[in-house]
Amino acid sequence: MRRLIVDSGDDVLAPEDAYAVRRPGEPHLVAGVTGEEHLVARLDRGDVRADGGDDPRTALRGFVRRDDQAARELGLVERLHHDAIVERLERRVGERMPFEHALHDTRSVRVGRHDVPVTNPDKIFFPERGLTKLDLVSYYVGVADLALPHLRRRPFHMKRFPNGVGEDFFHQKRVPKNHPEYVDEVFVQFPSGHSTVFAIVDNAAALAWVANLGCVELHTWHSRVPNIERPDYLLIDLDPTSDGQWPHVRTIALVVKEVMDELGLRSYPKTSGATGLHVLAPIRPEIRFPDVRRLAKALAEEVERRIADQSVATTTWRVADRVGVFVDFGQNARDRTIAAAYSVRPTPDARVSAPLRWDEVAAVEPEAFTLETMAARIEEVGDPTAGMWRNPPSLRPRFAKLGLEPPAEA
Repeated sequence: MRRLIVDSGDDVLAPEDAYAVRRPGEPHLVAGVTGEEHLVARLDRGDVRADGGDDPRTALRGFVRRDDQAARELGLVERLHHDAIVERLERRVGERMPFEHALHDTRSVRVGRHDVPVTNPDKIFFPERGLTKLDLVSYYVGVADLALPHLRRRPFHMKRFPNGVGEDFFHQKRVPKNHPEYVDEVFVQFPSGHSTVFAIVDNAAALAWVANLGCVELHTWHSRVPNIERPDYLLIDLDPTSDGQWPHVRTIALVVKEVMDELGLRSYPKTSGATGLHVLAPIRPEIRFPDVRRLAKALAEEVERRIADQSVATTTWRVADRVGVFVDFGQNARDRTIAAAYSVRPTPDARVSAPLRWDEVAAVEPEAFTLETMAARIEEVGDPTAGMWRNPPSLRPRFAKLGLEPPAEA
């Protein structure tokens, strides 16, 4: 018996005659898509063509996988042209077949008025801590009221870890077509001519659903539907160039606050959950990404000027030329994502991107904030981002303060 994919988290049994897309020595179906021996879907050769066409004479025989790397072969990756594969597979699957679960059960988590299925709830997702997929889902349900203000109406980019951290992962921009009704979606057209449909995570049930898909992290755009061409915050991302620079990160963050204060921008720090620190300034969504990035660059350069030590803070774009912490303004761009506030990160200790009070920054240590410690922290300090998105200021008057031409009227 082989395993079949029903949902990417399912382990199910299939008859022996289920077989792979590509027989030994046979070319892969689509030019430019890497062929592997781990296989994904049984399609006859005409099902998917390099030009995106499909042949009605052929049919999908079944989903087949030997491990979760197979998901990448389904086209669930960053390169959008692979969506043609996914669309045609979904079109041919039709109704689900009655597969039998093999080793793990599926449980339901009641979230509001919805029952959200959790497949393989006991699968270990963080081996070092012994934390399971159900622990991850439960964490997100528990912090939903705090996390959702940062997620609502934003295109959601799925980064999926089907077997937990430390194992293979894949990117998926396109929301599965069979998603539940409590998961919203938005169509997005890209300058390249490609398009996709992103998930929108607006409620606790949707948050639990994406966690069940293996989305350890919560990656969202900097803008919200329907105004996705105009971000609603400016971001400075403090990114260490080498180990041992965390003390510099804390020092630089306080200078970022100083400059933002002078510009009249409210600022909110949070650990990235990895090695850096994010400073967000909510803004009215009225200016397009390139102009927001232009102001962010000038702000970062002012921070660099005040630090006056390239071994501490730099805006040098070329990685090989950097020494100090990178004061990164480049994330202020369309289709860029960051891990949202309260997002878990795929680290061995299940670290969290934790919102901070400014009076904590000078002494903060990022390892203090994990999936296991956040409940106690929230009980102690509440939500440092409460009210963050209310009454954001216009960014327009701030351009002149940094010696920049204001953006043209939209």
